[in-house]
Amino acid sequence: MKEYHVHPQGNDQAAGTQQAPFQTISRAAEVAWPGDRVIVHQGVYREWVKPARGGTSDVARIVFEAAPGEKPVIKGSEVVRSWTHVEGNVWQVVLPNSFFGEYNPYQDVLHGDWLVVPREHWHHPGDVYLNGKSLYEARTLEEVKNPVMRRDGHAQPWTNQREPLLHPEDSLYQWCTFPQGDSTVICANFQGKDPNEELVEIQVRPACFYPLQPGCNYITVRGFEMAHAATPWSAATADQMGLIGPHWSKGWIIEHNEIHDSKCIGISLGKDAATGHNPSTAAHRKSGYQYQMEAVFQARHLGWGRERVGSHVVRYNTIYNCGQNGIGGNMGGAFCEIHHNEIYNIGVKHEFFGHEIAGIKLHAAIDTQIHHNRIHHCSLGTWLDWQGQGIRMDHNLYYENCRDVMLEVLHGPFLVDHNIFASAYNLDNAAQGGAYLHNLFCGCQRKWAVPDRSTPYHVAHSTEVAGSAFVYGGDNRIQQNIFVGDQPILAEDGFHGTWKFDGAPVSLEEFAQRVVALGNGDEEEYVQIPQPMYVENNAYLGGAKPFEREQGAYEDPESPSVKVTEDSAGVYLEMNVPEGMLDMATRVLRTEDLGMPRIVEAPFDGPHGEMLTFDQDYLGCDASPVPTVGPIQGLKPGHFKVRVWEKN
Repeated sequence: MKEYHVHPQGNDQAAGTQQAPFQTISRAAEVAWPGDRVIVHQGVYREWVKPARGGTSDVARIVFEAAPGEKPVIKGSEVVRSWTHVEGNVWQVVLPNSFFGEYNPYQDVLHGDWLVVPREHWHHPGDVYLNGKSLYEARTLEEVKNPVMRRDGHAQPWTNQREPLLHPEDSLYQWCTFPQGDSTVICANFQGKDPNEELVEIQVRPACFYPLQPGCNYITVRGFEMAHAATPWSAATADQMGLIGPHWSKGWIIEHNEIHDSKCIGISLGKDAATGHNPSTAAHRKSGYQYQMEAVFQARHLGWGRERVGSHVVRYNTIYNCGQNGIGGNMGGAFCEIHHNEIYNIGVKHEFFGHEIAGIKLHAAIDTQIHHNRIHHCSLGTWLDWQGQGIRMDHNLYYENCRDVMLEVLHGPFLVDHNIFASAYNLDNAAQGGAYLHNLFCGCQRKWAVPDRSTPYHVAHSTEVAGSAFVYGGDNRIQQNIFVGDQPILAEDGFHGTWKFDGAPVSLEEFAQRVVALGNGDEEEYVQIPQPMYVENNAYLGGAKPFEREQGAYEDPESPSVKVTEDSAGVYLEMNVPEGMLDMATRVLRTEDLGMPRIVEAPFDGPHGEMLTFDQDYLGCDASPVPTVGPIQGLKPGHFKVRVWEKN
């Protein structure tokens, strides 16, 4: 095993030792072999690191890490100081196209499948930063000269609301770009600041740490700040490049990093172009849904499976200020563990909108475990889409999001347990076969069936396709949660509680009897009967309403006044606890108590087939033998305050 060192004052022709370090991380990435470590020292590295190879196993990794006590920064941007004054607050810079090398993010535009707004694609992957803060892109120079403050974002088709900008005053700082012969012109409104006296950076690279080729396995990236990547719009049917990512590889560990200001994806756990790249937008022969279905089978033919792709660990990172996803990807995020990350300010500039935007957005994240994350101030906190079989989302904190979670065309089994959903809008549920256990739901939900997109499901703990089916909704286990109904309903057909499932059978046997009673038909009979619902022992506070046939429900019309507060030490949950809620007849739930979803017929077990016991509350306290409803054990009557996230 060799150890290489990198320092900004080093030399790429040196030996790479601590006494004679390399100057660039890229040089170390060229020479490192399995088992080697690359130690990177304090400084700013303006480069795209493209590992030439990966490790061969978990014990023969290639490790890239910050030197102890130091914080190296990798940036996809360059400093520009050659601005000339145009008029008023507007300045411009003219750069030869050779400045950008092989990729000019000011001549390409964001485009691709499911990018919806604006209809005419004109936003660029590039960006302009003034003292570390990104400016807003305008379409014309006239708009830059006369900026109008933007107060809200794009109207969402599934809500009654427009998402507000976090800081509208920032939208007065605007820029635009246009070609001029063999040069690129960038004009910007710096609101009275002289860009030659301030730090002005422009994005020039599409990534900071991303292999050119798939199959660079077993790499660890630890302790860096990474920023300013001109990443492209990355649909599930596209080549999905992120600021950092394994590029269709296996076994990466991405930990203890600060990742921010990617135009689209921060950490990509996605697919590559071998299974298609925006084919619907390119040809319009078939829908994006159909091409996504084809991509699943193409990926299987190309070896998509636990042996070759996925199994990454993403932990203890801070991820923010990305336009599309903090963490995103299709199929490459299977068999992963994503935990103890803070993710915020994702999709909140509202410069563009598409059906892929969330703090975490994963397609086909089979057996992926998402736990102990803090996700806040996002357009959408987490969006799990297609083939989410075996996902467990537990012990996460959501607050101040426009929406906390969306679950789409999942057949189950998947688990959602011991989470705090504290935003006013908690859940868009277009899935079935889920188990929702010991959560706190403070806001409204929506549910609907998806009868027009048959979606694959799998052999348990495998990417092998077992079948394909529509999503009818229901077939859920909703047990020992707290539902709060004192927030406004922000979505059409929204509701607080579980009453929208009224009319559903309460067992698979009752469901089958209703189907048989319709006669000797086939699929048309199954769609007429609601899927069974297993709803027990939930608490409904502040106006939330229970399922009509629920056993053991507790209701209290008084508002519990739930709120999330912060100080320098941490984030706190406060609520008023009614005494009667603590007398509910609860029990410790286990895999064997939950049965199996009707379509998939697989148990609610762990990622390796292990039986689970749900006896650890949000804070890690033992909930045996009689747990409290909701995510936190040991509640006392009256006002309750507990720290739910410790700040470093």
